[in-house]
Amino acid sequence: MPDKQRTQTLQKAERLQKYNALYDAVEVGVSLTAGFTSGSAALIGWGLDSTIEVISASTLWWRLHGEIKDIPDEKVHQREKITLYVIAASFLIVSCFITYDSVNKLINQETANWSTLGIIILCVSLVVNPILIHYKRKYGKKLNSEELIADSKDTFICLYQTVAVLGGLLAVRFLDLWWADPVAALLIVPYALKECYEAFRKARVK
Repeated sequence: MPDKQRTQTLQKAERLQKYNALYDAVEVGVSLTAGFTSGSAALIGWGLDSTIEVISASTLWWRLHGEIKDIPDEKVHQREKITLYVIAASFLIVSCFITYDSVNKLINQETANWSTLGIIILCVSLVVNPILIHYKRKYGKKLNSEELIADSKDTFICLYQTVAVLGGLLAVRFLDLWWADPVAALLIVPYALKECYEAFRKARVK
């Protein structure tokens, strides 16, 4: 890719990460408020995943910004490794918390209450996340960036989690399935651990 075209793509990817971090910050505030108010393990886990995404998006922005500013290749490479390690750690932390919180709620048979605020932010996320995934993959392929592609997978997991959490809340509300909320949260864990391993492996070989 010509230098000018690569720079333009880098700038677009950098802006995308800014928007991603800002939107995820909104998700964090709304979902954690709704989750703790309603006692929903799935909403709380979803909010924590959004917290990790803020960190991941910000770290990836830092890496892209460095290349735009034409820092030495060695430092760009170092930032790539750090970004992948941050993404891997993010997946691991979220997986551990969701597992602990969900199992605890299953053991105590805790039922989540209805949360209109939670439903609204989940529905908004169903629209926003596919757009983010599309452009992260697009720019990731153009730039040959494993970090952007890994981050698109992180966002895909968030989308999958959104569907699971929404389904769990609706099942609790309309089908009276008290266990649906923590089970919906646990469905996320295998995917998150898989992506944790992939990001860590790529960081090690860089």
